[in-house]
Amino acid sequence: MREPVELRRQRILAVLRSRGSARVADLAAELEVSVVTVRRDVEELERAGKLRRGHGVARSLVPVEEAGAGGAPAAVPGARAGEEGTPAIGLVVPERHSYLFETLHGARTVLEAAGMRIALHIAPAVYGGELPMVQRALASGVRGLLIAPRWRGQGAEEADYDWLGSLDVPTVLMERRPRPGSALHALDSVCSDHWYGVHLAVEHLMSLGHRRIVLAARDDSPTARAVRAAFTAIAAERAEVEDWAVTLSSPTAVPEPAERSAAERAPESQPDVLDLVRARGATAALLHGDVDALMLVQRFQEAGVRVPEDFSVVAYDDVVAALGSTPLTAVAPPKKEVGRAAAELLLHRLRQPAGERPAPVRRIELLPDLQVRGSTAPAGGCAGE
Repeated sequence: MREPVELRRQRILAVLRSRGSARVADLAAELEVSVVTVRRDVEELERAGKLRRGHGVARSLVPVEEAGAGGAPAAVPGARAGEEGTPAIGLVVPERHSYLFETLHGARTVLEAAGMRIALHIAPAVYGGELPMVQRALASGVRGLLIAPRWRGQGAEEADYDWLGSLDVPTVLMERRPRPGSALHALDSVCSDHWYGVHLAVEHLMSLGHRRIVLAARDDSPTARAVRAAFTAIAAERAEVEDWAVTLSSPTAVPEPAERSAAERAPESQPDVLDLVRARGATAALLHGDVDALMLVQRFQEAGVRVPEDFSVVAYDDVVAALGSTPLTAVAPPKKEVGRAAAELLLHRLRQPAGERPAPVRRIELLPDLQVRGSTAPAGGCAGE
């Protein structure tokens, strides 16, 4: 997923506030989008009265020396934390991860109210991509870090334990729960309770009479692995669930190649979702995440499986689930609240007097909720018929 349009445009304004002006081509390179996209953003921002546009150049309406007074919303990667005279908190998230970008809005509100700003660093989709971003943030003088590493597999997670556990600024993990007993077990963290989210989805489907349920989930993030583990445990424990199965929601939604077992690499170990639904006579599915869910619903419909008349679907994430031609019932983790709680936890650390005994480590879990829409209905049809 690309980052939200609103966030990208705020990043453009942040650049202009710190520099006064910037070439459209340079903005496109920094934001890693096309020149056409940035040109369209600049035109919209000019229409909204937020900048001036010249030939291939965008200019701030606020003099550079006054920019700090407004509290710029976010600095693009590479901006110096002290350029605007406002203390900065580094925030590191994976690129094209709209779920985690939503946490930014919650964190930003809390930090700006405290007189701080966010220096946003977006880690590329490569193994170990967070470390260079963190080093850049620290070199710029940030006072603390909020971070959500990608961690596509257990090996990637463990590779980050040593350096993440030895940072010399207060750090809070967002939507990540380190392995018990690991070097990061005693690091402040804020996470959604994904077991409870899966519980809500299964309970909703069972209340509609569904007894044969499939989970089609990603397997390339801590959230994905938490969803898979929760579904397996819940479905196995509920006697009312007559049959259940787990498969990938997308062929590409897997850990790093080096971390996959031989069984995981075998094509037959991950059956096609539609084939699995038909083979098991399933009447409902929980699909993680939203984009994969929307695409799978399209596949169901193209194959003559009506949603929700023949088959009920619950998505997990609720970033774009409501935007489908059939709005999807979805588990909605409290994304903005995770950002708010993480920022508040970080501020608590920063406000501790020097020399005082450190406050106890906090591991906060927030419960998701369920947004019921048009993709679930009482069991009646069967996709396998």
